[in-house]
Amino acid sequence: MDLLEKYIHENSSPEEALLHELDRETHLRVLNPRMISGHIQGKLLELIVKMFRPKNILEIGTFTGYSALCMAEGLGEGALLHTYEIDDELEDFTRPWIENSPYGDKVHFHIGNALEEVPHLGEVFDFVFMDGDKRQYMEYYEMILRHTSSGALILADNTLWDGHVVDKAYLNDRQTVAINEVNAFVAADKRVEKLILPLRDGLTMIRKK
Repeated sequence: MDLLEKYIHENSSPEEALLHELDRETHLRVLNPRMISGHIQGKLLELIVKMFRPKNILEIGTFTGYSALCMAEGLGEGALLHTYEIDDELEDFTRPWIENSPYGDKVHFHIGNALEEVPHLGEVFDFVFMDGDKRQYMEYYEMILRHTSSGALILADNTLWDGHVVDKAYLNDRQTVAINEVNAFVAADKRVEKLILPLRDGLTMIRKK
């Protein structure tokens, strides 16, 4: 952790004990632990949920459940979060963290392909956190717009992709190409308002008109 990041952590609300332990266990037991949302992004998700007061949240890309628990902590009475993870090898690790948490009754954890399964839920979402396979961001985006209400807020993670989106060395990298394509598409899309935040790996805020 560099000095500026340390400063940010020290001057923000502290990480909850449950989330701190989940972060620690993720780094000890799971491949690619850097995929976890982490304290600062997680706190942002929690605060946005508390301010926006969504009734029905969709998350694409559960990983080990950190971001889902952050959003669930901010949910009001009767609100629900549907979170999808396509990697079934993560289920045995992730499910207990979600179901044994204080927010287990607010979170429906699905193992499966969100592109295939969300259309059959029959739900309309007012808040979405998109953090799945970067190569499918365009498909996620169009699917999400079909299943969200007017005024819905969509957050797309990793949209700066460690700076690779402006690095010519990655022009032919499939994930970088996919992210650049969806960033350009969203920027030109008149159905939404949008803003890329340089937080962590890039977070795009999108409001459906």
